[in-house]
Amino acid sequence: MHPSNAELLHSVDLKTLGSRVRAARVARGWTQADLAGEEISVGYVSRIESGTRRPNLAVLTSLASRLETPIEQLLQGVTASQYDEIRLGLDYAELALETGEALDAERQAQKYLGIAVQASLPELRSRGRYLYARALEANGELDAAILQLEELVQDASGLYLIQGGIALSRCYRETGDLALAIEAGERIEAAIAETGLDATDEAVQLSLTVAAAYIERGDLHRANRICMTAIERAERLATPGARAGAYWNSSYILSERGDVQGALPMASRALSILAEGRDGRNLARLRIRVGELQLQSDPPEIDLALAQLSQAREELVSSSASDVDRAYNEVTMAHAHLMSGDPHRALEAADLAETMAGPSGHLVRAGAIVVRGQAHAAMGLQEEARRSYVDAVHVLSGAGADRDAAQLWFELADLLEEVGDLDGAREAYRSAAATSGLSPRHRASRHAATSNAAVKT
Repeated sequence: MHPSNAELLHSVDLKTLGSRVRAARVARGWTQADLAGEEISVGYVSRIESGTRRPNLAVLTSLASRLETPIEQLLQGVTASQYDEIRLGLDYAELALETGEALDAERQAQKYLGIAVQASLPELRSRGRYLYARALEANGELDAAILQLEELVQDASGLYLIQGGIALSRCYRETGDLALAIEAGERIEAAIAETGLDATDEAVQLSLTVAAAYIERGDLHRANRICMTAIERAERLATPGARAGAYWNSSYILSERGDVQGALPMASRALSILAEGRDGRNLARLRIRVGELQLQSDPPEIDLALAQLSQAREELVSSSASDVDRAYNEVTMAHAHLMSGDPHRALEAADLAETMAGPSGHLVRAGAIVVRGQAHAAMGLQEEARRSYVDAVHVLSGAGADRDAAQLWFELADLLEEVGDLDGAREAYRSAAATSGLSPRHRASRHAATSNAAVKT
């Protein structure tokens, strides 16, 4: 203990000291009786907090130890009113994030995270770091968000550990690092298995986030097993978020297996469950998914899809959705307009999506450029279409390797072939194979045969 603490205790304002003790107690969710324990009376704690009693150094040291707070924090840290200011500041950041004001949310969360760190308030520090990371993600700053989330999952416990794990796995997936997305999610799942928190809505959502990474990697059987288990857990919990997420991911797996007719009812069920809650971002994203399935139906339900996508567009504006989410919705709308025979509106939506996606949304931006080329082709502008497809090749080259990228490479190869760019089509087919993990085994065989022949001679 630093020798100046006795001097600080003698000089500190009693009301200020009491306010700090109360702030630390409230931060842990304790009553005065919880803090008193068996060592001192509840009345003594009450008098300390009201500023009418100066504790001796031994008592204050004991209280600081029970609160897991440095004694210097009680002698020099935040008061109850300052604690409330930090909490309200983070409340405002969360509200700004959920209503689509991501830049304002980022500023507020960063500010009050800094204050919470300086004041050594673990709960508010975890909350502030989580909100700051979510705001960074919404603003497309995925690498910065990942750095915050990596620090959060090392430091946090309880629900913030799970929520941080969900966001971290998702951000890894969005940057194309599927191995890390799976590893991080499964590591945190193992950490919470012994705490009893695996029977929570958030724990089910963490499992589904891991399943999403397996889907992206093309391991549909593994993802399906996770989703089936998640459905059973979600039905036992009977919470809307867990149930909707489980049906949503199962729908995605069915559609990836080519069973669109089986996927659509699953997605519609998830949509009806999620519509009862207030998760605007996921509700809008699920509407986009339903719209995609409606476009893939036989025959396509174009008008119904456009209605879902238009509603998603409104919901995305007033939620914590990122620009990439909004851009993806516009790409899907562009497809719908193209299928309805309106290439001009498809072109408008594709151009808007390309602008929204920004420099980091490679896959969505490439998808927008592909639709732009298809719109040009539908208008008879073959050369413009070819140029768009070539532009898409350059953008898609930076999109990383996952199932969606492989699918877009394959579609792009077919479109390049349609406009007569056979060399470009051949390279796109190779990129599709490479992105999906395929490689020409005969090359390795030839290389081995050549090497062995050289050794024998």
